[in-house]
Amino acid sequence: MYQLFYDERPTDTVVDARNRDKQVLDRSIEMLMKARASGTDSRDATAALQFTNRVWTSFLDDLENPESALPKALRSNLISVGMWVLRESEAIREGRAQNFDGLIEVSQFIRDGLQ
Repeated sequence: MYQLFYDERPTDTVVDARNRDKQVLDRSIEMLMKARASGTDSRDATAALQFTNRVWTSFLDDLENPESALPKALRSNLISVGMWVLRESEAIREGRAQNFDGLIEVSQFIRDGLQ
């Protein structure tokens, strides 16, 4: 199979990037809903929390990049949201919290705001 070299790949448009972000958030939401039904000690919960952490860690890396096209105030707010998601995920993983609803609602809100 032919692979493009990095510099030969077409550049993403903003629309492409947002669509990809929506898809990733959709997957995270689906996994979190399944985890909620299965319980915090389930494999579904472990997989959902790990995936959600990877998603938000990646988002935070992008948001902290000074070359980000987003306004600084929006980036700052999204960083705060991302930090909360990571803390809440950790609390569930450690058994200090039991509720996936907040993670699901915040992820849905952010996903729906991507246009």
